[in-house]
Amino acid sequence: MSNTREAILNKVRAALGKRSVDAASVRSAAQALLAEPNATRPAPGAGSLADRFIEKVTSPRVAATTTRLPSMASVPAAVSDYLQAWGLPRSIALQPNEALRALDWSAFEVHETVAAKELVAVGIARWGIAETGSLVFHSGPDLAVLGNFLPLHHLVVLPGDKLLPYLDDYAALVAGQPMPRNLNLITGASGTTDIEGSLVLGAHGPRYLHVLVVEVAG
Repeated sequence: MSNTREAILNKVRAALGKRSVDAASVRSAAQALLAEPNATRPAPGAGSLADRFIEKVTSPRVAATTTRLPSMASVPAAVSDYLQAWGLPRSIALQPNEALRALDWSAFEVHETVAAKELVAVGIARWGIAETGSLVFHSGPDLAVLGNFLPLHHLVVLPGDKLLPYLDDYAALVAGQPMPRNLNLITGASGTTDIEGSLVLGAHGPRYLHVLVVEVAG
């Protein structure tokens, strides 16, 4: 066993090649980071925050889909189109959020409680992170955490004015504020590569994530 282990490690070392660590360079980089954290941010890239978020969230590694909408009033119709495309019943678990409740859901069978085998849940993100394509959720009276994990299809509304460029912008925004009992940062559909390195979706949560990006909140 030890010979096999050493052989594997030798191959890894050979593949990596010789690497030397310059302590002075590491110290200099750390000091620069502490002095000016924003200097280490990656280049923002072209396009609007919505463009950059959509590029990330629809990338193969994140494996989500999106629809752009002109207003919140367009959300129910977009949900209807999604259900029709997937051949799903017009029954949804709707997050008890005031902005969502104010919309016209008369064409749907709506319930707030999320069942263990819920097909579709519709929620709203508190923020979106363009850098990673992540969605931020805070638990509270208007958000049952299980709505983010139990449904097969998770449809999430993301108001355009809730998009942030970088993850540390979110950290700065909530610094010093009371934090919720649960904070979830969700990046794409639930997936794992534990089995033979193959991506399997729906392993620990929704298999499908669809983000409704509202260009103009209201």
